[in-house]
Amino acid sequence: MIVLDDRYGYDINLKQLESIKERLTQKEIELIFVKSDEMLQINEKFRKIKSPTDVLSFPLTDMPNCPLGTVIINIDKVKEVSKELGHQKDDELKLLFIHGLLHLLGFDHEKDNGEMLEKERELIKELKLPKSLILRSV
Repeated sequence: MIVLDDRYGYDINLKQLESIKERLTQKEIELIFVKSDEMLQINEKFRKIKSPTDVLSFPLTDMPNCPLGTVIINIDKVKEVSKELGHQKDDELKLLFIHGLLHLLGFDHEKDNGEMLEKERELIKELKLPKSLILRSV
């Protein structure tokens, strides 16, 4: 189950995100939608970076019957990047959700040997989504 805290007022088909989550985990996920100003505050507080990012993940301790963690998505960035790259906002949101969820599951593209990229590619191909976040940043 995904517990949604929509602080933005973004209209999304949560069933699509649930379907993605179910492919990867049965654990509950908290999903928060924010604006850039709130993401800036969160990013600065937890990562000491003074800019709004697109997605952040906060895993919880892996214990039975506990949520996996929290994924926070900046909806302003979803709109901005989807327009810039010419794809649907919902596709950008799915890309960010996949990226954040993989981080909750322990993947780390900054430290691994391509495992996270490979998992993203697999899901992107399956779901017919645009280029992954990792590939965009290379």
